[in-house]
Amino acid sequence: MSREILLLVDALAREKNVNREIVFGALEQALASATKKRFQDNADIRVEINRDTGDYHAWRCWQIVADNDHEFPDSQIAWTDAQASHPDLQIGDVVREPLEAVEFGRIGAQAAKQVILQRIRDAEREQILNDFLEREESLITGTIKRMERGNAIVESGRVEALLPREQMIPKENLRVGDRVRAYLLRVDRGNRGPQLILSRTAPDFIARLFELEVPEIEEGLLEIKGAARDAGIRAKIAVKSNDPRLDPIGTCVGMRGSRVQAVTGELAGERVDIILWSPDAAQFVINALAPAEVNSIVVDEEKHSMDVVLEEDQLAQAIGRNGQNVRLASELTGWELNIMTVEEARRRHENEALTLRKLFVEKLDVDEEVADILAQEGFSSIEEVAYVPIGEMLEIEGFDEELVNELRARARDALLTDAIVNEEKVEHDVIDLAGLDGMDVGLLHKLAEHGVSDTEALAELGVDELVEMTGVEAERASALIMAARAPWFA
Repeated sequence: MSREILLLVDALAREKNVNREIVFGALEQALASATKKRFQDNADIRVEINRDTGDYHAWRCWQIVADNDHEFPDSQIAWTDAQASHPDLQIGDVVREPLEAVEFGRIGAQAAKQVILQRIRDAEREQILNDFLEREESLITGTIKRMERGNAIVESGRVEALLPREQMIPKENLRVGDRVRAYLLRVDRGNRGPQLILSRTAPDFIARLFELEVPEIEEGLLEIKGAARDAGIRAKIAVKSNDPRLDPIGTCVGMRGSRVQAVTGELAGERVDIILWSPDAAQFVINALAPAEVNSIVVDEEKHSMDVVLEEDQLAQAIGRNGQNVRLASELTGWELNIMTVEEARRRHENEALTLRKLFVEKLDVDEEVADILAQEGFSSIEEVAYVPIGEMLEIEGFDEELVNELRARARDALLTDAIVNEEKVEHDVIDLAGLDGMDVGLLHKLAEHGVSDTEALAELGVDELVEMTGVEAERASALIMAARAPWFA
């Protein structure tokens, strides 16, 4: 019988073009499944086949766990119990008890065959997918083999892939037998093995299509720097030329628009705007909003946003239908874009100037004229007045060294006063929190680590949240929260 097993393994491995180890594993699983039927409980049965002789042995196994983690007695054994017979084993090791293995010839032949063939099919499928992925192809062309609940199963050579309904271009009516192109979005590895997931709506899909139509991209003369899409309606791609003699936009458009029309035809008529990429972020945004003419741009690096100012008659064109143009421009450039008219920008600037004037007048105790000069020179906070180099402030017309030193001193005093007030508030909050029944120093530290520094913040928590944060028992957590909420019911 042992020799028959080896012959069977060799035959299946050659026939299905899979590794012998996979066939051995499938046989071991089939034998273990048959042996397990002798037991009423959920036993952990393992079978090992000797790869050289074909002999096989079966064991019932229990994993050694901590005494208080002994949840599954059918397949686990407490460490204390295991020590009695296996003093050399530790937590995590396995206790094995030899069993009489079932005869290979007595196994339910059909059941064993199904297990073996399924494992081999899975291995075969995995091998096909691995061969495909090694080619690093991101664009797949295939035929729709069948439809499942609106999703399309696409067959490309020996590979099957899934094109989900939400990854199809809206209003696109794909049917069985249609030839279809799609972008390899990801590989899902689930219980049924790896699954290729395709997309026809991903921005990368349009970039790959242009690579097909424009040889200069493959040659490295052109680069696609980014893409944004409203699938089936409109898209924007940013292109850059690595050869100064080459017009990137004209090259992508092609003779009489042939190249861009080929891409548009594949995308169900989706309109494509080809944008000239620029290393200057503001210029890139201006290009992305074309044909709308931008009046001015204010860049906020900290918030990664730009205020884009246009004349009133350019506003609708810049925003686009339902905000589509500005949304795609924002996705393409990676900046948050705030579109406004010249009048709106002027009012906003005036409001900001008034706010700054009020801040400087109150905190620095200066008149409005000095406050306006600071604002006009670009100072936007008390910190900047306090710590900007003296030389820069002395360059301001009308500011002498005495005035500059006085302004810097007042700014630092204002910052110190604010810090003291804030510290006193925090100390008051912590004292208030420390006074609750059941509170201790260790718990205060744990709460502070999670940003809970006053009774109001504690009162807003749920019992589960507090238990997770601090590790206290649910009863104690509930009592603390109710104590913090006491003012609500006063």
